[in-house]
Formats: sequence, structure tokens, C-alpha cells
Amino acid sequence: MEMVSTSRSANWFLALYSSALGKKTVMALTGIVLFGFVFMHMAGNLKVFMGAEAFNHYAEFLRAAGEPILPHGAGLWMFRLVLLTSVTLHITAATQLTLLNRRARPVAYVRRDAVQLGYAERTMRWSGYLMGIYIIYHLLHFTVGSAHPSFSAANPYGNVISAFQAWPVSMIYIVANLLLGMHLYHGLWSLFQTLGCNHPRYNSWRRVFAITFSVVVTAGFLSVPIAVLTGLVS
Repeated sequence: MEMVSTSRSANWFLALYSSALGKKTVMALTGIVLFGFVFMHMAGNLKVFMGAEAFNHYAEFLRAAGEPILPHGAGLWMFRLVLLTSVTLHITAATQLTLLNRRARPVAYVRRDAVQLGYAERTMRWSGYLMGIYIIYHLLHFTVGSAHPSFSAANPYGNVISAFQAWPVSMIYIVANLLLGMHLYHGLWSLFQTLGCNHPRYNSWRRVFAITFSVVVTAGFLSVPIAVLTGLVS
């Protein structure tokens, strides 16, 4: 009986995921994880304004997460695994949803739909794929260090300063975070709608929250490379 129940549950989940609603739900749930991460990551990055000691202490705190139960650094890698899984599921569901919509949408309506969609929504898909490329570069740059010519695992603050003193690197981060802000705005708006929070009475609050969150996160991320380029942080 237990095996039959498990099989039915699996079939129900697969049937749900095969629908557009199921894919949107996966995107919404993984989106919550990703929204929480980017906010915490942004807040942590702002510690660079407190100086080298505070920022390096924060980086060491992240590496020591889970001790003494877990080995040094294991907690951080477990969190990265959860994040990587969320990103993979998010991108996969988004890609499959795009293909599903294309098969279901008549060719005659393509032009009209493109006009009706807002700029953020029309660029949601390609900005998401560009963000995926940016995440890989970001990990190689500040986590692995292979894309950072003067990377030092013992000096995260120095890594940030030396990286953003180079104009090309700062511009990559600035453009990427502008795209992130646009993606966050539309993603939050869609998330609430997918989870059933769609009513004229509070839709205006949804928009205010989506705008506020995306602007705060984007401004926080942009402040670091701009501060380094202008010499405010050195």
C-alpha cells in the first residue's frame, strides 16, 4: 500500500509539473529562495564600507557556518548546493514554460502580445540567461578565484578592491546588477500572482514592494563597485 501511495504521489507531482501552473509554481518557490539570497548577499557586501577587518571577519563567519557540527566550510558549500539546485530548477522551469507557451500560442498573436508586454517582461527570459552566465563568472571570480588575477583566499576585502579598480570588471558587475534589478522586479510581481495574491485591492502594494525591493537590492550591489572606482573605498 505504501508503494502504491508513493507512486500515486509521484504521478501527481509529475502531472502537476507538466502543466504551466506547475512550472510557474516551481519558479515561484525557487524564486523565494533566490530573492532571500540576493538580499542577504547584498547586505553582506555592504560590510565592505566598514573596512577590511569587518569584511574579512564576515567572510570567515560564512566559511565557519555550521561548526562545530560540520567541518570548516561544509556549511557554506551546503548552502551553495541548495542555491545551485534552486537556480537550476528555476532556469529549467522557465525554459520549459517558454517552450510550452510557444507551442500553445497562435502565430497570429505573437506581434500583439509583444506590444502588450512591458519591457521587463519582454526581456525577462534573456536577462535570466545572462544572469546565469554572470553567476558562473562571479563564482570563478570571487569564490574559485580562477578569473581573478590577484585572488587571495585569505583576503576577501583585497579581492573586492583589486577587482573593482579595473573598469572593465566594474562595468560587467554594474550592467549585470542592472539586469538583476529588472529581473527582480518582474519576478516578484509574477511570484505574488502565481501564489494567488492577485486582486485590485492590493495590486498597487505588490507593485510598490516589487519596485522597492528591486531598487534597494540593485542600489546596494552597485554601491560597491562605484565606491571602489571613485576611491570612496580603497
